[in-house]
Amino acid sequence: MLLLAHRGASADAPENTLEAFAEAVRQGADGIELDAMVCASGEVVVCHDERLERLSGQPWEVRDTPWWKLQRADVGSSLGFAPARIPLLEEVLDALPDHFLVNIELKCDRFDDGGLARRVAELVRGRDMAERVVVSSFNPLCLFRLAAADASLRRGFLIDPDKSWTPQAHVLSPLVSSHSVHPFHEACTQERMAAWHAAGLRVAAWTVDSPERAQELDALGVSYLITNRPGLMRAALRGA
Repeated sequence: MLLLAHRGASADAPENTLEAFAEAVRQGADGIELDAMVCASGEVVVCHDERLERLSGQPWEVRDTPWWKLQRADVGSSLGFAPARIPLLEEVLDALPDHFLVNIELKCDRFDDGGLARRVAELVRGRDMAERVVVSSFNPLCLFRLAAADASLRRGFLIDPDKSWTPQAHVLSPLVSSHSVHPFHEACTQERMAAWHAAGLRVAAWTVDSPERAQELDALGVSYLITNRPGLMRAALRGA
């Protein structure tokens, strides 16, 4: 089971920042999970929240704010860390070690993704990183667009625990998942794991910070464990 640091090692550094991704490397993660969205000037930025109140105390909406302005936001201090800034996706990809896996979540809940899927495909392909990138999204339209932009890129559908299970797991996921399925960890039962494996899909379970639960999921055959604490999970799995 491979450990992917959720928004970087976000328990110990400000989420979705270069500092958090560097900390994930330091803690021995196998890769990272991050959130990607398009800002007003067209760049792909790494940020989870549509608006920046929680992260920086500012009411800016990312998709309506240009990159030059987003660079001014301090997304570290409000989370209890040193000041930090929102990075571009290309900055993150260029900063990672050559062996690191990257789970890029496409963040868009609209019909029109503003070119997000196409631009992500271009950035990944331009760096020859397809073999170590998995692209996921709760929005199946984003994954359809990704497949249209580059059908060879690995896709995984995120299953929302607050929505009906059957249409997500049995209709949407088979349509858009080429590599993996990404359920909340509590949805990973032995029966479901067997069905996903039979379909040739890897399973990326999120978000797990309990050593005991990590060991259970490892025994079930989860491929990717998404965690805020990769160092702690690494120690737990070594001691299993």
